[in-house]
Amino acid sequence: MQTLYVTDLDGTLLNSNDRISQYSIETINGLVAKGMQFTYATARSLVSASVVAKGLFTTIPVIAYNGALIIHPATGEVISSLSFTEEEAHYVSGILQENGANPLVYAYVDGVERVSYVAGRENEGIQRYLDMRKGDRRFRPLSDEACLYQGDIFYFTCIADREELAPMYEIFVGDGRFRCTLQQELYRPEYFLEIMPKKASKAEAIRQLKEIWRCDRIVSFGDAINDIPMFEISDECYAVANAVPELKAHATGEIASNDEDGVAKWLAQFGRIS
Repeated sequence: MQTLYVTDLDGTLLNSNDRISQYSIETINGLVAKGMQFTYATARSLVSASVVAKGLFTTIPVIAYNGALIIHPATGEVISSLSFTEEEAHYVSGILQENGANPLVYAYVDGVERVSYVAGRENEGIQRYLDMRKGDRRFRPLSDEACLYQGDIFYFTCIADREELAPMYEIFVGDGRFRCTLQQELYRPEYFLEIMPKKASKAEAIRQLKEIWRCDRIVSFGDAINDIPMFEISDECYAVANAVPELKAHATGEIASNDEDGVAKWLAQFGRIS
């Protein structure tokens, strides 16, 4: 029986300082070197994930943007990608404009991954997001909305107060063409509204990896609401102690928190080497 182990990053493998402890890195790398099939699934881009996961070794492609992309971290090779149709992207942009949103628009523009936004309209949450990623070459600040929705769009993010985002969430979450999440930023007051193509989810991406790598079982680890679909398709699933109650209700069990190396300690004790 070959098992695929998949962990979320923020709030799960990453500690409260947005880093993976040296213990976790050494433990997981040692298990991977012995043959463990291990990877991570995150709402982050590969660029952002690679910074916080520096030193972590995986021979299996990683899942980024909540499943919109499956990418090999060593080469940047895109294994799978999902994007909106032109009609879907137009509909989403219309709703965002009607509600006065200032989104981050993720797209391939002329074949290059870009994150577009209207400069000068940043609220505190968006500004913090940008400041934490200074030097990121994907960023594409624009002077107005004329070019905001160009390219092959695969992801939208809005960062604001819950009251501002909730009306848009209600529109998208009830529309079968999209997958939409609304959840609070870790350790921060603002919320993230994320809109993806319907088939984009950690669960669907994990199913693809399971088939490609011919694994028999899936064991997953998480902390947030967007990890529920991943838990639902796993043979075993474990919520870290700091996870939200909604996720714990779907878990096989609870493990130590992200600040206590919960994932690495569980893998060291119970993980199977292929």
